[in-house]
Amino acid sequence: MRVLIVDDEEELVRALVERLRLRGIAAEGVTSGREAIEAVGREAYDVAVVDVKMPGLGGLKVAEELRGRRPQLEVIFLTGHGSEEDAEEGRRLGAFDYVMKPVSIDALLRSVTAAAARGGKPG
Repeated sequence: MRVLIVDDEEELVRALVERLRLRGIAAEGVTSGREAIEAVGREAYDVAVVDVKMPGLGGLKVAEELRGRRPQLEVIFLTGHGSEEDAEEGRRLGAFDYVMKPVSIDALLRSVTAAAARGGKPG
């Protein structure tokens, strides 16, 4: 399983990547939407965990771009300040899950594992 973590909080990205790797998951992290789009252009990830609120290119737009490039990619939104509008837009974009910060590594691991198992299949 290959996971891409996308969040503008560098320390959070490092911590999540490290914890996923300790659990045997090939995880990489980036701190901007542009870096995420470039990474997905280079590598075939199974799951992208994307922060909704990022400076510049926001998470909803990033997810739309990522899914446009790799329709099979499952997206999990991560946010500290989610709104019902963002959640609805995430569902419209086909997001697998919507996880609030602070997220426990166990909750994230369950969501990432389930998303990878679905693997771009409908529903």
